[in-house]
Amino acid sequence: MNVIIKNARIIEAGNPWNHQTVDLKIGNGTIEKIGTALPNEEGFTIVELENLHVSTGWFDTSVSLGEPGFEERETISHGLQVAAKSGFTGIALQPNTLPVLDNQSQIAFVKLKAQNQSTALYPIGALTQNSEGVALAELFDMKNAGAIAFGDYNKNLDNANLLKIALQYTQDFDGKVIAFSQDSTIKGKGIVNEGVNATQLGLKGIPALAEELIVARNLFLLEYTGGQLHLPTISSAQSVALIREAKAKGLKVTCSTTVHHLVFNDSVLHGFDTNYKLCPPLRTEEDRKALLEGVSDGTIDCITSDHNPIDIEFKKLEFDRAKDGTLGLESAFGALQTVLPTDLIIEKLTAGRKVFGIETPSIAEGQTANITLFNPEGDWTFGSENILSKSKNSAFLGCPMKGKAYGIYNQGKLELQ
Repeated sequence: MNVIIKNARIIEAGNPWNHQTVDLKIGNGTIEKIGTALPNEEGFTIVELENLHVSTGWFDTSVSLGEPGFEERETISHGLQVAAKSGFTGIALQPNTLPVLDNQSQIAFVKLKAQNQSTALYPIGALTQNSEGVALAELFDMKNAGAIAFGDYNKNLDNANLLKIALQYTQDFDGKVIAFSQDSTIKGKGIVNEGVNATQLGLKGIPALAEELIVARNLFLLEYTGGQLHLPTISSAQSVALIREAKAKGLKVTCSTTVHHLVFNDSVLHGFDTNYKLCPPLRTEEDRKALLEGVSDGTIDCITSDHNPIDIEFKKLEFDRAKDGTLGLESAFGALQTVLPTDLIIEKLTAGRKVFGIETPSIAEGQTANITLFNPEGDWTFGSENILSKSKNSAFLGCPMKGKAYGIYNQGKLELQ
């Protein structure tokens, strides 16, 4: 699709056009011209939107979609459309499907289902067979089939020796290991953060120690083996400190945190709303502030929505019986705008490609157009009408937002809300 995007302010650190308002002429998926007052041309669709800003297309490092096996929660096709309208030109797909994405045929299947979509899908292969933590999956074969990394979604690998072997083995083909960190024995039957709020509500707690012990263990293993390790969705102040120290040593470790851990603390649990039942759990205000500091100083490499659709049968239950997870794509940008500056948000929403070794696009003449369109201004409240996903389990219902994603231009297609 050929378009001319009018009066767009570019937000891209290091770009000569950064913070300048320009027109972009895109023909056959390539940025042909950047300049001011570009003339309209026959065969080009004109895009003019209020207070339009553009950036390199956003990339979400943790998205669950359900298909195959849980299509009632979300399908790949519809989920990618949701991602596009939420401003994401690429997503990393978690392997928590049925069957689990633990072999090359499953990786090929989800990539095939994602063809001809405006948002690109990059599958994460399971680290262990059936994500059971017993034996390594077909890592090399999955890498050749298109998997960008290997991890068992929201499952800690209790067997430290297996993680050691995975870190050693993946070095042979430049693979990246993802290690969710939570000690299952310390977690026990806990369902929320251990602390004052859990005690007041009579809910069993999960101490931050459950995460921090495993973060420390995983970093020790990385120091011993070498290799590349990604620690997803960290949630505590001590985890940030441990990773900051590891990076200072020169270890090849990256990490992410979620939008909801940057926006909420565990005080929101007082309504017993199961949309706030998350993994890892929401922590204290001290932890939230430490995560924001980690984002600002570069300790935390990227921010994810950790989008996880859960159908109503598994959410509208007693708090301790409900499944963990919240939608996040639709609300990610607007929610982050309430706690972080725009330029930093764009940096962290686009950093995931570098983390996972994917070529990072740029807004420049001659480059393939991979662009997010958004408006960073305007206060509003997130409501059920703003949920685009098949499932409706959003922790952000009723929450204040600032700014909105208009959509994307990617893979030769314009997708707007």
